[in-house]
Amino acid sequence: MYGAQSKREISLEWQSQFPMLRQSIHARRANIIVKFQDLYGFTVEGNVDDVNVLNEVREKVRQQGRVWWALEASKGANWYLKPQVSSLSEGIGLKSSLKFSRFVNAITLKKLIRKGIPPVLRPKVWFSLSGAAKKKSTVPESYYHDLLKAVEGMDTPATRQIDHDLPRTFPGHPWLDTVEGHAALRRVLVAYSFRDSYVGYCQGLNYVAALLLLVMKTEEDAFWMLAVLLENVLVNDCYTNNLSGCHVEQRVFKDLLAKKCPRIAAHLEALGFNVSLVATEWFLCLFSKSLPSETTLRVWDVLFYEGAKVLFHVALAIFKMNEHELLLTHQVGDIINILQRTTHHLFDPDELLTVAFETMGFMTTNTISKQRKKQETEVMKELDLRLRRLNSANEK
Repeated sequence: MYGAQSKREISLEWQSQFPMLRQSIHARRANIIVKFQDLYGFTVEGNVDDVNVLNEVREKVRQQGRVWWALEASKGANWYLKPQVSSLSEGIGLKSSLKFSRFVNAITLKKLIRKGIPPVLRPKVWFSLSGAAKKKSTVPESYYHDLLKAVEGMDTPATRQIDHDLPRTFPGHPWLDTVEGHAALRRVLVAYSFRDSYVGYCQGLNYVAALLLLVMKTEEDAFWMLAVLLENVLVNDCYTNNLSGCHVEQRVFKDLLAKKCPRIAAHLEALGFNVSLVATEWFLCLFSKSLPSETTLRVWDVLFYEGAKVLFHVALAIFKMNEHELLLTHQVGDIINILQRTTHHLFDPDELLTVAFETMGFMTTNTISKQRKKQETEVMKELDLRLRRLNSANEK
């Protein structure tokens, strides 16, 4: 896809992905609702202010793209995978120089990714940095196609659930909601359900895989991105039958909310609001059902590079951005309405990610891992108790 194109051609293709959204002549006031299509084909509803925000965001992405092209021109096409020897460290030895250079490259790359990967480069950068390319290289080249042939015509609980969910996955999308789109999504999901029979298929994966298809362009690349996501990026057991991993993540999130946003947490506790009412969908669908697609993919840019802790940062940011309004609520339903309204209109990923990583502060992987271990024990106890109660009831 990339090798046959010149950098100028790729640049033009990239720029063409950013049409300026023209305001309707009748949409002169912010309270007028307009519909428009985003970069990935989704129909979005918003007011004129939303349109203006999205245009500003796209202009920032254009500018950010120029930075990526400049780095590719000066350091090479895959500069982010190569440690560069720094001339600043001539006297400290090659080994130390390489370590220093890797550190500098990592800091530069982290900042760049948080500012957004240009859409035309996204498939290549994701595939390399996430570990999907490395994972694919460990099996025969024909692995995906062989897997599809092996599972053709097979009927399992997973395939039946997948067939049930296909028409409910982003209905109305101009490609996903077609015979061709359904067939492609089905192949990716069925293939993975046989690759990992322990996970099989879980509702939520259909939305994740669908968005991966739109970004990666090919089924095989989407399949490997799904594989690296479930096997390396996210925590174990998020998508198993009992969703134990998802339960753990929600409990960790509740602890983090109490620590980072104590006033919000106390207010939610007083109203009897359980964060799982919103966090379940956030963590299972990785925000793909909640945030606009262009914002979701900015979150995924960081997720594939920095890991699952990114989901906590973003979830905390959504609550923090609504702190004032949330503290005025008196009913659980009001809280859900505020959070849903906000997420559906979060067209500015820069605002979201700034709050997520700057306002909410630094969270180490080790700290989150300790909290997960603590919550894993509690979740397994509860699941075991539920199972025993169920068995006891069945015996009666």
